[in-house]
Amino acid sequence: MKLTLNKFYVKDIQFADESSYKDGVLYICKRELAEYLMEDSNIAAVDFDIARPGESVRIIPIKDVIQPRYKQSGTGQIFPGYVGSVETVGNGETNVLETCCVATSGQIVAFQEGIIDMSGPGADFNSFSKMNILVPLITPVPDLHKHVHEATVRIAGLKTAAYMAKQTLNLEPDETETFEHESILEMGVKYPNLPKVAYVDMVQCQGLMHDTYVYGLNVKGILSTMIDPLEILDGAIVSGNCAAPGHKNATIHHENNPIVLDLLRRHGKDICFVGVLLSNESAMLNEKKRAAYYTSNLSELLGVDGVIVSEEGGGNPETDLMLNCKFHEHKGIKTVLVTDEYCGRDGSSQGLADVTPEADAVVTNGNGNQFVTLPKMDKVIGNQENVRIITGGNSESINADGTVSVEIAAIMGSCCEMGYEHMMTKLR
Repeated sequence: MKLTLNKFYVKDIQFADESSYKDGVLYICKRELAEYLMEDSNIAAVDFDIARPGESVRIIPIKDVIQPRYKQSGTGQIFPGYVGSVETVGNGETNVLETCCVATSGQIVAFQEGIIDMSGPGADFNSFSKMNILVPLITPVPDLHKHVHEATVRIAGLKTAAYMAKQTLNLEPDETETFEHESILEMGVKYPNLPKVAYVDMVQCQGLMHDTYVYGLNVKGILSTMIDPLEILDGAIVSGNCAAPGHKNATIHHENNPIVLDLLRRHGKDICFVGVLLSNESAMLNEKKRAAYYTSNLSELLGVDGVIVSEEGGGNPETDLMLNCKFHEHKGIKTVLVTDEYCGRDGSSQGLADVTPEADAVVTNGNGNQFVTLPKMDKVIGNQENVRIITGGNSESINADGTVSVEIAAIMGSCCEMGYEHMMTKLR
């Protein structure tokens, strides 16, 4: 498979009478986009706002963050199963809006959603503060069931992202990057002497607010499976996970998974990147064992020398992480883990809920309990009162002077972005 990303660097987003993209500025017609989203009868009203880097703006609550993409050519369409059909993606050309994203907000679905600050100390904990953000504020129809509410907002965000990137069709990109990924048989012929590496991507699937979708299918209950990394770059994996904002993977993290990108860029040079194994994270111990056993079996069938395993979420998913490590190592497959930690505000508590002796190569993304005070912002998009009930916040998080005191777990993307890189030393 071969996929070219046509990259357009967005300098600004502005509202206009017609939607278009010109000279680095994305113009959005609010009326047209609202009509498109309100084709969904579950949406009672929708409005839009814009947040720019460096502004005194706070967005809360954040449900999902999505990078705008749209296929210029090739099979299928971005976000298959939602915007596009379930036809296979990961080939042709896809237009990508860089330094730009969608952040869905509005009435809260449950209690675990996050914050983005565009300036101040909170901005240092995530990359979104460096982007131009379009915020769809979704109001569902009254008495909408919470599962339908979550799906309605999730799909509205995906449709918004596709609409934005569609404005660049047939335009000349600022930059292109092309990835190629061969069949396993071809790899064996082309790279017989390179170490074979797979990436085990652990994804949440524990019910409402903790789910992940592949080609529109909830991964809850599936056996571990293999997916081509180019499909991931083309939006095949979508987040339905609104829990624990500091250590969840939003859709943008799947689209730009740094482990996938780094392995693709090194493929055929110092490693042979065999592919991605999706291993789901259930809440039940027996299902955790089943997923880890089956994932390690797939790795063994593929004949890989090493795997990188990343965790989404924290707490009981650390059992999945350690089981994946243990079962791979027992098969003689070198294993590197990527996780974050929750070791208390003073850093002295045990950072992981589960450990195993085989976990001797671990990359940490930092401590989600780190405590910060965020300054008062001139503008809040959404409702700041929600900070009292999100992960990392509490009933006393809003101070009398307007500042907000939270653990960085409350900040979207904080822990999953701070050190989300892998090490290759053990795999060599």
